[in-house]
Amino acid sequence: MLYLLPECESVIRDEGQKAYPNECCGVLMGLIESETKIVKQTQAIHNAQKDSEQYHRFLITPEDMLAAEQSARKLGLDVIGFYHSHPDCPAAPSDYDRDHALPFYSYIIVSVEKGVAKELTSWELAIDRSVFLPEKISKEVQ
Repeated sequence: MLYLLPECESVIRDEGQKAYPNECCGVLMGLIESETKIVKQTQAIHNAQKDSEQYHRFLITPEDMLAAEQSARKLGLDVIGFYHSHPDCPAAPSDYDRDHALPFYSYIIVSVEKGVAKELTSWELAIDRSVFLPEKISKEVQ
């Protein structure tokens, strides 16, 4: 389960709308307590994908990932996942998303339709990497 602070959800939705018609991306920083990942902060990251591909792909460079890890550590948090938007597409992971994901992390996807953030979902990649499993998003820590 993923606990997502309302202010973090708002940031993700806003980033998706600002990036439209391209994909936004960023990291989820937080803690893990029992079976719950608690998102305490988000960090937007510049989509480093080629300009011609940003409408349906995102890329986080190793340098940006390292900087995000360092920022999380300074806050006493861990990188527990990632977020990105799907412009004019459902908030469901694509085969491309699955091929570039790792187990354990949460993957939030926000659908942005005609510039307006709509459905927001979270997913976790199965250990065998065969499929994304839906992850429940909670507004209250369980």
